[in-house]
Amino acid sequence: MSLIVKICGLSTPETLDAALVGGADMVGFVFFPPSPRHVTLDVARALGKQAKGRAVKVALSVDADDADLENSIDALRPDILQLHGRESVARVRDIKQKFGLPVMKALAVETRAELAALPGYAAVCDRILFDAKAPKDATRPGGLGAVFDWHLLEGLDLKLPFMVSGGLTAANVAEALRITRAGGVDISSGVESAPGIKDPDMIRAFIRAARATEELTT
Repeated sequence: MSLIVKICGLSTPETLDAALVGGADMVGFVFFPPSPRHVTLDVARALGKQAKGRAVKVALSVDADDADLENSIDALRPDILQLHGRESVARVRDIKQKFGLPVMKALAVETRAELAALPGYAAVCDRILFDAKAPKDATRPGGLGAVFDWHLLEGLDLKLPFMVSGGLTAANVAEALRITRAGGVDISSGVESAPGIKDPDMIRAFIRAARATEELTT
């Protein structure tokens, strides 16, 4: 199974095009106002049309209510929902049932103790995304450029597809994949020149670096 590369937090036609032409499998759009990567519904609608049929569209939300989820789904027409907040197992199950879309749940990892929640989420969602835990004073749960200890995922026996994120760059993605054996990688701040400002050259370089790891394992 080939590696899935996701570029998240896209907000302009130019950077989205860099991800699409560069060969990203998934493109993520953030619906969370505190984030510098937040997109309005109008922008999401335009970018969604641009990406349609070219990559899997991901709508990222953080503890959103049903009305906000409905608005983002109506605008983007996503293929999958990414829940990046403190959504409970029951909430994840309800969202999947209500909106009829696959769900990817982000789990913040700092110690092995966080993995205790994994079986519950794995039973109700379609994909798991492991991310670094945000500092207590952070205004958002992800996109902070922090790396977690990838060794926590070594030997992970998870039947569900999983991805890793958090502080990834073109320079360290091979090491992250070597340790975790993840089926996918997700990057946001690691392809930015400033918070929320994606760099097309960095996007292309990351995708190339991630793809190079596939060549080493085939």
